[in-house]
Order: sequence, then C-alpha cells, then structure tokens
Amino acid sequence: MHVRPCFTLAPILLCALLCGCSSPGPMDETALVDLTYAFDANTIYWPTAERFELRQAAWGMNSQGLWYASNEISCSEHGGTHLDAPIHFAEGKRTVEAIPIEQLMGAACVIDIRSSCATNRDYLLAAADIEAHEEVHGRIPKGAVVLVHTGWGRHWPDASKYLGNSKPGDASNLHFPGISEAAAAVLVERGIDLVGIDTASLDHGPSEFFRAHRTLAKANIPGLENVAHLEQLPPRGATILAMPMKIAGGTGGPCRIVAFLPAR
Repeated sequence: MHVRPCFTLAPILLCALLCGCSSPGPMDETALVDLTYAFDANTIYWPTAERFELRQAAWGMNSQGLWYASNEISCSEHGGTHLDAPIHFAEGKRTVEAIPIEQLMGAACVIDIRSSCATNRDYLLAAADIEAHEEVHGRIPKGAVVLVHTGWGRHWPDASKYLGNSKPGDASNLHFPGISEAAAAVLVERGIDLVGIDTASLDHGPSEFFRAHRTLAKANIPGLENVAHLEQLPPRGATILAMPMKIAGGTGGPCRIVAFLPAR
C-alpha cells in the first residue's frame, strides 16, 4: 500500500471549514461542488439490482409528547452515486472498508468526451482521448482521480434515456458510454488512485465481459459511477473527496463525492 501525503488537500479542507464562520474575504470564494445524486424513489439502479426504498419507522410525536423520526432503508450496494470496490470484479482485491482513505481523495483530471458521446451513445473512452487530454493539460499525475465526462448526467433521472432501456430485470439492451479496456490499461499505467464516470458503469452499456472494470480492479483501483455535475469542474485544478459507506466486506456502496475548487 502506498501512502500519499495529504498536505495538498488539507489547506482546501481548512479553507472550506473557515468559509462558514469567517467574515467576507478571499476564502469565501472557495467553491464546493456536490457530485452526488440524492437517493430516493427515482434513483437509477442497474436493472437487475434492488432499488432504493425508504420506509418510515417513526415520524411524529411519541407517547411522551416528544418529536421522534426514524427511517429504514434497503437497496443494492450498486446504484445511484456509488463506489465499486476492486473486489466487485477481481477476486482477492480490496473490499470497501479495506480501501485506504488517502486513495479516496486527490487531484482531479476531468477528461471531456461529450462530443464523441453525443453522436455515439455506446462510445468508449479511448487511449487516444487520454493522450489528447494530456497534450493540452499535462500528463495525468500518479495518485490522481480521473473523472470521465460523457455528458450523460443530462439524462438523470430518466432511466430510459440514461440506461437506454428501463425494463426492470433486463440488462441485455443497455446503451450508454464507458471506458475501453485499452484506456483502463493506460490509467493503470499512470498510477491513478481512483476513476469515476457520469454513467451507470465504467464499462459501456453493451458490455458483456466488463473489461474496464476488470483491468482497473485487478490493480486495486476503485471506481465511482453515476457521478453528478461534472460540467461544473475544470479539466484540472479541483480536488476530490469520495466517502463511501464503510461496509465491511462490501463490494461497493453509496458514496458522497465532493469537489473542492481553488479560490478565484
């Protein structure tokens, strides 16, 4: 396990905390972007997965005349904005709770492939797309968080448009962009810590063998899926913090993802 110093993130987190209690000034210009969809009855899940359900266990005044509210929830690990642990597609690799916390934060590199996806809903991020990004913005650094911006967030929460097929239980006719096996191999070579995408899967809809997942998981690289609001991030400069539900033995879990943008 490699441990990356967290000094690059610490000033941003401190700045964000101070923003809430300081007088107006330069720190107040620091922006926080929530890259997470709320979980509710409209949350998109894989067609074969259990959807999110919230049940009110208590909601009102109790016998003592005091307000008390409590809910019960159930759902698959994999749905909405969530993390895929490496164990999801690679035997013996890390489960959710075993992922080092420093691997869940880092400098963001946002690769924009919206133009290609607009004309091909099954488009796969190619190695050439990564190289084109690097020609303009510099080589992807070791320990980076790479986010693939397909533009698919514009379809959320319309499951028919987002998945290509909203029939429950049927995952045989899905159509949305993803990451190619070759591109996944390049990201592994770059030594990234975490990868994310604004679609339902790291692999595109028609995938049968989930080669991107397997390539990344074999290298113990977790994935973020259904990442929201990537249009609000620059190609470089943001810092990402992704905190999944810490499920012991989990293959994935709901995740709150936040981007810290530098002060203007």
